[in-house]
Amino acid sequence: MATRAERIAKKKERLDMYYAAEESILGGAQSYTLGTRSLTRANLSDIRAMINALESEISELEGLEAGKKPRKAVAVIPRDF
Repeated sequence: MATRAERIAKKKERLDMYYAAEESILGGAQSYTLGTRSLTRANLSDIRAMINALESEISELEGLEAGKKPRKAVAVIPRDF
């Protein structure tokens, strides 16, 4: 199993690739047509969603690396008294 630092490094590499993909789509390379064939690349909203997910995962892993405790989910059960 990879160490936490290795996982952070891999996620940062993936994040850089998603940033590059976003830049290429914003530069006008999302779709093009040659003759009767056309190519459409990934959807910009999907790429942005993955960027947000990776950024939050990286910040969470870096927080764990710094000694912060992970967030805990808390359930609330309403009751009538």
